[in-house]
Amino acid sequence: MTLLAFETSCDETGAAVVRNGVILSNVIASQIALHADYGGVVPELAAREHLRNLPIVAHAAMEQAHVPAAQMDALAATRGPGLPTALLVGFKAAQSLAFALRKPFIGIHHHEAHLYSPWIRGNPPTAVFEDFQPNVSLVVSGGHTLLVRVDSEFRHRVLGSTLDDAAGECFDKTGKLLGLPYPAGPQIARLAAQGNPNAFDFPRPLIHDAADDFSFSGLKTSVRYLLRDHPRLAEDRQIIRDLCASIQAAIVDVLVAKTIRAAKRCGVRCVTASGGVACNRALRRELERACDREAFVLRLAPNDLCADNAAMIGLLAERKIPAEAIPPPPARDIAPGWELTQSPALNSNGINRAAS
Repeated sequence: MTLLAFETSCDETGAAVVRNGVILSNVIASQIALHADYGGVVPELAAREHLRNLPIVAHAAMEQAHVPAAQMDALAATRGPGLPTALLVGFKAAQSLAFALRKPFIGIHHHEAHLYSPWIRGNPPTAVFEDFQPNVSLVVSGGHTLLVRVDSEFRHRVLGSTLDDAAGECFDKTGKLLGLPYPAGPQIARLAAQGNPNAFDFPRPLIHDAADDFSFSGLKTSVRYLLRDHPRLAEDRQIIRDLCASIQAAIVDVLVAKTIRAAKRCGVRCVTASGGVACNRALRRELERACDREAFVLRLAPNDLCADNAAMIGLLAERKIPAEAIPPPPARDIAPGWELTQSPALNSNGINRAAS
């Protein structure tokens, strides 16, 4: 099967072509420069940029894969969760193309695609499920932080999620307090490498809580009050580095501790991590150390597939279509608030075979 997939859930415009589990192309147009002046993503601007970029990245993806639209066997796009106006662009474009080509179409859950991205590896990148193990998965991105127990392919259950600020939000918001440019997460990571993570004792919210939920608003507030009460701290470059290192250490400590504790409680021997924040070197390093101590297998999503991308959407879609993992009637609309729930082929995946 050859499949064309689109991803437009937030501020990355993505198109990819996959065939039989292999990524033939994966093209992404970033909007960072557009939103930098606003310190965050502006939904209306993101949607307009998707409209401008999607034809370009779709053409580039098909050209790189040497597969024209007429030779696609199926189409896919992110259905949710995400920004409504942004989701509409990719979802309706793929849906319309599927109708015109009389091919199957499937709408994919963005977080579920992240969930299975650690099982992509190799050159060319290939989805490898033959050695799939039950695992506890940390999905950590700008807007969401989730812990998910995965018993087998398409059988998973959310253990905990974000109560307020997600880890990525905390990176960006504390970075903004420090005067760092958007997106602040990568800037904090860069400066933290030259700082002392023990310089400031920031709170580790819910780190000892028995539940698997996450809350980072308290950490953000702690940084805000520290800078309010000691405004001159931000004038010292080394102190800024120490602040970044201490903020990063607090976030990473929570993510690692709760992930490992959940894996031990669930009795699994495999941990996975994915999502944009999973690019963070400190997080990857500390997960590796913790998994080594516990004799866990650790699978991390490839760095270039941690951020929002269409390849992970396409690979998941390709496995769902032949599995007939669809409920009638087919879903035809976006789902901006779509929650990741237990899924033994039971969520509204959005296949539209009526056109075929």
